[in-house]
Amino acid sequence: MKNLVILIGRIASAPETRQTSNGSVTNFTLVTDRPKIVDGKTVKNEQGYTETLPEFHRVTVFNGLGQTVAKHKRKGDMIQTQGRIHYSKWTDSNQIERYSAEIVADEVLFL
Repeated sequence: MKNLVILIGRIASAPETRQTSNGSVTNFTLVTDRPKIVDGKTVKNEQGYTETLPEFHRVTVFNGLGQTVAKHKRKGDMIQTQGRIHYSKWTDSNQIERYSAEIVADEVLFL
């Protein structure tokens, strides 16, 4: 079995780093595009280009790699990230179960 995610996109929010007892954690949002499909067909605009819909992904990078991303990358920069998808479940203060998903990156390539 394998949990592998590879995404290529643009950084949608400035990377933010925080310190923890185990090191540092850097988080940012990555936006990718997918073709817009209606009735099973790709939608084209007036110029003949495929219309796209954005998808936003939460990315977490640990320690030195995360610090490097935060130091050298800004909102709008294109990157490729490789890692795994991580799911979390918790109960909020109103006793409602909440879920989230994020990409835990092992590799970030500057494009």
